[in-house]
Amino acid sequence: MADQRILIWYRNDLRLQDHEPMIKALQLGATVIPVYCFDPRQFGTTSRGFPKTGAYRAQFLRESVADLRQNLRALKGDLIIRRGLPEDIIPELAIALQVQAVYFYGEVTSEERAVESALEQVLSKIGVITQSFWGHTLYHADDLPFEINNVPELYTSFRKQVEKASTVYETFPAPPPLKALPEVEVGEVPTLAELGVEQPQFDPRAVLRFKGGETEGLARLKHYFWTQDHLKSYKETRNGMLGADYSSKFSPWLALGCLSPRTIYWEVQAYESTRVKNDSTYWLIFELLWRDYFRFICAKHGNDIFRASGMQGRAIAWKQDDTRFDLWRAGKTGFPLVDANMQEIAATGYMSNRGRQNVASFLTKNLGIDWRWGAEWFESLLIDYDVCSNWGNWNYTAGVGNDARGFRFFNITKQARDYDPQGSYIKHWLPKLANVPAFQVHEPWKLTEVEQTRFGVRLGVDYPNPVVDLFKSAEANELIYNQSQPLSEISKTKPRQ
Repeated sequence: MADQRILIWYRNDLRLQDHEPMIKALQLGATVIPVYCFDPRQFGTTSRGFPKTGAYRAQFLRESVADLRQNLRALKGDLIIRRGLPEDIIPELAIALQVQAVYFYGEVTSEERAVESALEQVLSKIGVITQSFWGHTLYHADDLPFEINNVPELYTSFRKQVEKASTVYETFPAPPPLKALPEVEVGEVPTLAELGVEQPQFDPRAVLRFKGGETEGLARLKHYFWTQDHLKSYKETRNGMLGADYSSKFSPWLALGCLSPRTIYWEVQAYESTRVKNDSTYWLIFELLWRDYFRFICAKHGNDIFRASGMQGRAIAWKQDDTRFDLWRAGKTGFPLVDANMQEIAATGYMSNRGRQNVASFLTKNLGIDWRWGAEWFESLLIDYDVCSNWGNWNYTAGVGNDARGFRFFNITKQARDYDPQGSYIKHWLPKLANVPAFQVHEPWKLTEVEQTRFGVRLGVDYPNPVVDLFKSAEANELIYNQSQPLSEISKTKPRQ
């Protein structure tokens, strides 16, 4: 019908390119009514009282919504912005604007699905059709060589089967000029104060000044691939921790859907055909597949990913040690690699992948603290927070995930020497250690009193003594881990349908 109106409910898909709900609505000749709701639940607190959305991600979100509006206006359209519960606001708009259908990208985890369900129930009562689309992954769920409930538990098995039998779909085109919105108050992007979030202060030590939005995401893609030509060496540099271009840094834009993984994939194909095809170009796609894996695994395992026993159902006696947890999140453990990373995430909302693995290992394998506390702290702070990747990775590192390999302990000092051999990263974030020689900076607790005086750092005053013995603590927590037993399959929560 020529006068059909379809409301596009934007969530973690803040882009115009490769947007199936938008294109499918336009193919029907409909007037599209884009809507974004700032849901107050996303600006509440976690179970441990941390802000659910920290300042850096909130600012990135605001910028992304504003960019989407600007891009829609360039097409003669607009974005309706509201603050409130989507299940309240969208039905009100549907009635007021005589909407026939609501299109949106579906999610796979419980909080997000609960909102979808509540919205669908209200819309059904007023005769408005809803259609959910699969998105956020490189490979479409319909093209997998197995059903969601049969997703392989091991990443390698998942990757090999998908690479052999599945195809990455072409991206959907950017939309043409749009029909004007019906008469409606479009609203404004709320300020951080209105969202109850403090204004973030940019730290000049940050690896990058991340700015939200599809425009910035595409600019980052062009910069990393084409302008600086870094893709050809991605595999060799991706484990860095200091600087803007040791890795792609696409994750914040992927998390909010400012970039789709398919957009990146097809850009890799263009790069391979015009510049070079090597292990590095493949490895970027390999990393995108990890994102797919965690999303499909979350769809399979449901709420198990949020439980202390994880996807394995392993009942470990995790410690509930607030004092040591606070030292960990403040970056005051006495282990420089851990502390530098924890101070970076607190100051910028970002941390390298290598850093995330090390600090998570230290929390769970050395301090023996409930891994969910760390997952919530990351949820609060990370500018690139993605529910599936965050909780899936924490399951994995804690040894309770589906692809866990038992008690995998990261030797923090060896990791520091391997990935920060000159101590440049540590000294960047821990200036009190700036004068300590590279061969000593990773183990400052070994400095003699004479050396402490010479290097201008007093242990226990300027820099803390280690909170635990690295190897003895790992041995003690490994014993606890090995004494735990996976719960029976009968007692485990069934995958959601």
